[in-house]
Amino acid sequence: MGEVRLAGGGARRSTVRSRRSAAFAIWYLRAVSFINFLSAVWVTLGQDLRRHNTQNYFTPYLLTAGFSSGVVALFLAVTMRRRKRAAWIVNVVLSGLLLLLFAFVISFPEIRQYPQNWISLALTAAFVLALLLGRREFYAKGDRSNPKLAAVVAVGGLLITSLIATLLVTVTNTAHDEHRSTFLDRWRYGALRLISVADNSRFPGITVPGWVDVVINILSTLLLIAVVYAAFRSRRAVDPITPQDEDRLRVLLDRNGDRDSLGYFALRREKSVVWSPTGKAAVAYRVVGGVSLASGDPIGDPEAWPGAIEPWLAEAREHGWIPAVMGVSEEGGTVYARHGLDALELGDEAIVETAEFTLDGRAMRTVRQAYNRVKRAGYEVTVRRHADIPDDEMAELLRRADDWRDGETERGFSMALGRLGDPADGQCVMLACRDSRDAPGQGELRAVLSFVPWGPNGLSLDLMRRDRDSENGLMEFMVIELLQRAPKIGITQVSLNFAMFRSVFERGSRLGAGPVLRLWRSLLSFFSRWWQIESLYRANAKYRPIWEPRFMLFEKSSDLLRIGIAAARAEGFLEAPGLPKWMHRSHLGTRR
Repeated sequence: MGEVRLAGGGARRSTVRSRRSAAFAIWYLRAVSFINFLSAVWVTLGQDLRRHNTQNYFTPYLLTAGFSSGVVALFLAVTMRRRKRAAWIVNVVLSGLLLLLFAFVISFPEIRQYPQNWISLALTAAFVLALLLGRREFYAKGDRSNPKLAAVVAVGGLLITSLIATLLVTVTNTAHDEHRSTFLDRWRYGALRLISVADNSRFPGITVPGWVDVVINILSTLLLIAVVYAAFRSRRAVDPITPQDEDRLRVLLDRNGDRDSLGYFALRREKSVVWSPTGKAAVAYRVVGGVSLASGDPIGDPEAWPGAIEPWLAEAREHGWIPAVMGVSEEGGTVYARHGLDALELGDEAIVETAEFTLDGRAMRTVRQAYNRVKRAGYEVTVRRHADIPDDEMAELLRRADDWRDGETERGFSMALGRLGDPADGQCVMLACRDSRDAPGQGELRAVLSFVPWGPNGLSLDLMRRDRDSENGLMEFMVIELLQRAPKIGITQVSLNFAMFRSVFERGSRLGAGPVLRLWRSLLSFFSRWWQIESLYRANAKYRPIWEPRFMLFEKSSDLLRIGIAAARAEGFLEAPGLPKWMHRSHLGTRR
């Protein structure tokens, strides 16, 4: 993460010794976790490890046979890798107390006669020393509500799981009638089994199959995972964009909004914003699943971009978030790369220069025929700024657009504004298509398109909705109508949909494409049956656009899976785990 780390408003200077010490502590926890997991499935190893942790023997910190102990060690290793200060404190307290206990008992002859105990003492001491020497590497703050949440999860989870365990014991208990246990006995058995290994001899009225104890142990492990996750989770969000932030962003967009077609989407109100010291640039982002997810280029003067990127990265590191950027241009990606981020090409954005667009020529024959067919069917398109649409008509457009939405989950983040019809967005452009065969100019509404401003002379596609019973090719008809009328409203360029992995489809279909490229293209074509990957590329290619590459920026390759999941959640393709749908925010607007 660099030689200088920012946290809590001050600089924490990293050294070679502190980094190596921190790495040792993390790898110690990983090794212990691996051994614990292995002992859970390798019976003889587990028995041997338990035998060396009884009577006058003791093992190093956290080294105990069992799946639950492996989960705890793994979670601590993961949170320590993310530089969580809370995880460091927990490890220091627990390992420090254990080290003091080991140092005390090693003075007894019956303890110090075994070499294993000296090795355990040395490893535990080395771990504690590594924690102390590497303390400055663990600076990330957690959510202040984590301790309270962990306590609630522990108490509530123990109550629920103990009742489930009691039910299992009640249903499967095969003890003789004269030894039948009471409800309290069965509950105590289940609760003790959850937090330890219950002694069956203490409960003569309970005799259950072995699989019941296994199920109760699984419940115990799941509860432990939930508690540890609640205790060390990252802060989920910061303050969203304020009205003052939005006003300042609009000023920057007025000055430099023509540099990036995605700039206006920084005004999405669920995002947060970090400003450069001069206030001439800003990074808009959203925290999803512990990932600080920015989108598009920084807003404002390119010379001031580093001043906004640096505090954004510092804030991410301070809270233990993974920094990532989606949909950045080549210019913006170059600046981000100078700050230690790596780039991965995601696909291309289709941009049409309106002055060069034409339906003439052999290459446009299919598009021209489809356009003329829809036009002859009696469809008419109106093109207006949102500010020019009467309130009652805008209300109808909003209602119909919401009715035509595909599913309950709203999609869009990096290329969607997330709202429609807001008075502050009066310069957005709305296309409304009506079926006017029976009533010219007053027909039934069949589709809507909405575009956000891209500087003074450009538009960027935000929302596409249509009646499923309408004519095929209606969206293409509306886009062509916009491109043909663009000069009248002062529009010189229009950004259409983003085509993911476009180059794979284009190069993979060429003569002489290699086997790896052809295989990659075939795989993407297969997944296109469920996701609009190839179809978006084909739909955009018919306008013969200029293809502008877009990139994803990330810090570590090992974080790509987590970044991908966070991006899928932000775009609306995945639901946040553990929350019912009605608890998720619902916004009107999508780019698809």
